[in-house]
Amino acid sequence: MTDTQPDLRALPLPEALAWLREHGEPADPRPDIDTASLRRRFPRLAHVRTRDLIVEAPSGPQPARLYRDDTVAHAGAALVWVHGGAFIGGHLDMPESNWVALELAARGIPVLAVDYVKCLGDVHFPAPSDDVLAGWRYARANSAELLGVEPGALLLGGASAGGNLTAGVVARLRDAGAAVPAGLVLVYPALDPDGARPGTTPDPESPFAQLSVNYGGSPAALLDPHAFPGLGSVGGFPPTLVVVCEQDALRPSGEAFAARLTAAGRDSTLHVEPAADHAHINEPSHLGAARTLAAVVAWIAARW
Repeated sequence: MTDTQPDLRALPLPEALAWLREHGEPADPRPDIDTASLRRRFPRLAHVRTRDLIVEAPSGPQPARLYRDDTVAHAGAALVWVHGGAFIGGHLDMPESNWVALELAARGIPVLAVDYVKCLGDVHFPAPSDDVLAGWRYARANSAELLGVEPGALLLGGASAGGNLTAGVVARLRDAGAAVPAGLVLVYPALDPDGARPGTTPDPESPFAQLSVNYGGSPAALLDPHAFPGLGSVGGFPPTLVVVCEQDALRPSGEAFAARLTAAGRDSTLHVEPAADHAHINEPSHLGAARTLAAVVAWIAARW
């Protein structure tokens, strides 16, 4: 890293937040993760069409991007996808959003990737959740035109913090008596205040707890099942795929959630990605990333 761009992961959280507020998210130094480079690396992506959109959300206009490939057979379902970033970073051009959406669209699963406000100061829950909920409602209201499916064939999913936000939106929809997604895809989700120790009181000094308090806005928010859906009821959840990574410290959070779904009689599938760590689908060259996407496609194909 340069003197002007520190390793944000090594900084105390308040310093990292201050740097991000002042400078914005640093550019990814990888030279081969832009869309043109990805199409050259993976020729199967050549026919995926993208369209940038805006979702009017409570935090202000949020970017979204539509992905479709009309040269392949439609899978019968479409996906609203939400990237991660510890609630403080991430964007639609990161591979966890852009490459994942390109790959799924190339396999006949249209995708609307949506963004949300980041928790970099006075912003806390429910602001990011509200934005994801707005993105979901936008997709549902325009599903036939944008994604080629009726609302009943629309899935929701996300990775890491995006997994938290999408599971939380499902809980909010259920508790409001609204229709929930047809299915839920959670990839290395952060569903508990301390994802390494679900069901325990978080250590306030731990990095997980600090990020969770920054997201929730207060220690009291660590008890809110809409903010941390690993704490709440799983009744009424749709068919759910949970992907965890063998080497990920957050693995217990996803495994505990999948087990609770199964115990409650819900349709739950757990996929453990071997020899992979957190954020592996943010690296297109990772062999486990390709396996994870294949597992997502197979899970969707088996149900729609």
